[in-house]
Parts: sequence; structure tokens; C-alpha cells
Amino acid sequence: MSIHLHTEEEIRGMRVVGQLTGRLLDYLTPFVKPGITTNEIDRLAETYTTEVLGAISAPLNYQPPGYAPYPKSICTSINHQVCHGIPNDKPLKKGDIVNIDVTLIKDGWHGDSSRMFIVGEGSIAARRLCALTYEALWLGIEQVRPSAHLGDIGHAIQSFAERNGLSVVREFCGHGIGRKFHDEPQVLHYGRPGTLERLEAGMIFTIEPMLNAGRREIKELGDGWTIVTKDRSLSAQWEHTVLVTPTGYEVLTQSEGAPPPPAFVKQAVAA
Repeated sequence: MSIHLHTEEEIRGMRVVGQLTGRLLDYLTPFVKPGITTNEIDRLAETYTTEVLGAISAPLNYQPPGYAPYPKSICTSINHQVCHGIPNDKPLKKGDIVNIDVTLIKDGWHGDSSRMFIVGEGSIAARRLCALTYEALWLGIEQVRPSAHLGDIGHAIQSFAERNGLSVVREFCGHGIGRKFHDEPQVLHYGRPGTLERLEAGMIFTIEPMLNAGRREIKELGDGWTIVTKDRSLSAQWEHTVLVTPTGYEVLTQSEGAPPPPAFVKQAVAA
């Protein structure tokens, strides 16, 4: 396996696109209210990406092997949808939870991040799932440093999730990112400490745990993209793009409007 170690010049490019990615999510946040459709959010995202940020949407027309081209600029996954939900004309309603997943390209570099939004107040169970999944993301991020292993990230997320009665989706994972949308390494959200690849300064990858309130089994819908929980239990996901630094990590997609890291986070994280 060949994992690219980014140079200082390349890291500067990734910092720029990471900040733009965070800014896009900041911009979309106040629009996520009852009555708006995910198609409207998608249109807002595409306009802001191209006309304000001077960037390109990576998901739009993205076509990995075996898939039809993805038809929208963002992914919007609602309630029991795990990931890759396609925006449509159905209005969001009070109590929905929705993941908005965005990836931008700027000067050839990719930035990837997603956040959970609760439409209106939300149930206690929904708020708990979203909050615990956010903590799981940061517990994984906190493992990142040179000489740690990818298995340390997965173990931190899995053990926390399962202690809290949640299940980890295993069919999707984080990934290397840079000039390519998806690159090595694969970043599993489950595993054993001290296993898999050793981390080195200059690696850049996403951490993006998907946790279910019920069982971990999933299925794909007929649109060829949307993934849902088989038992229709709620699912949540948060995602950041992370750089391995000589002393730890840097979160490239943390922005002013992003939720603050949990209290247990020990180091400065924003680019």
C-alpha cells in the first residue's frame, strides 16, 4: 500500500480547501429548518461553492466504478439514511435529523466534511445519537499522531460506541484524500489497537464514523446510492479531514461556525 505523505506546499493547498469546506457548512447551517427541501439546500450549496468560494463540488457527477454518476452537489441523509442520500423535493420536518456531507475541489485539492443537523427540537434519542457520534469522531481524531496505528482510531470509536449501546457501520470508512477524492489509506471505524498501518507526518485522511441507534446492518436503495439501516433505526455521521503533524494532528476542516470540540480534546485543532 502506498500512502502519500504531503509536502508543506501540498499541505497549504489542503488547508485552503479544508477551510472553504468548513465555510460551506457554516453557510448552510441557518437554512436547515422545517419546510426547506434538501434540493433547495443543494442549490444553495452549489451556488455558494462556485460563486463565492470559487471552488467545485466533487460529488456532482462523481462516478466510481459500478455506479451511475451522482446527480447532486451534496449528500443529504435523513433519519435512517446512513450516507449518500440524494437531495429531493420533500420538505424537512420537525424532529428530522439530517447529515449534510460536502466535498470541495480548489486548485485540484479536495476537502471533505459532514455535520449532523437536528430540524427543530428533535427527540431525546435523536439528540443523544448525534451527540455521541460527535464524541466518537473526536475520540478517533485524538488517536492521530506519528507512530500510532489506524487500528487505534477504529478501536477508540468502536469501543465508545458499543459502550453506549450504538453500532458501527462497517461497510463504509474514512479514506485518504488530497489530489484524489478517495485515496489510501482506508480508515476503519472499528478494530484493534496497534494494528493496521502506522501513521506518519504528512498523511491526510478523513475520519467519518457512521453510528446506528439499532443494529449495524445496512442496505442500498433502488436509486443506487442511498444507504439505509435495515431495521430503520436512526443513523448519524460526522466527518473531518485530518492531517498527521510531527507532534499530533491538525483538523483541516474545522471552521468558526463548526461545533466546538468536546471538552476532552487536548490540543488546538483548527488549521
